[in-house]
Amino acid sequence: MNTIKTKICGGCEAAFSCGDISLESKCWCNDFPPIFNLSEGTDCLCPNCFKEACMDKIDAYTETITPETALNNKATFLPKAEKLIEGIDYYLENGNYVFKAWFHLKRGNCCGNGCRHCPY
Repeated sequence: MNTIKTKICGGCEAAFSCGDISLESKCWCNDFPPIFNLSEGTDCLCPNCFKEACMDKIDAYTETITPETALNNKATFLPKAEKLIEGIDYYLENGNYVFKAWFHLKRGNCCGNGCRHCPY
């Protein structure tokens, strides 16, 4: 099942590979949270543009979260990701991982460590 295609990004017009290699080896976009569908008439985005679109959408969502709404947020119901994504789940500061609000929301509760971006 090799359904890899070369596509042109609707955002930056760069060529990139898109598609599943096999049932076990899915397209790179499956590593990202399933948070939106591309609007009608648009095709896939390249990895850089897709990541940027995800970051923008997630940042807009996390800005609407309050401590009162954090416990019942949509992120806890998403499939659990196997790996963290820099810029979405965390960023690096002086060699240290700083977890973003999205990471905490996906976990579903406060760990009690006084994290900088804790939405709880």
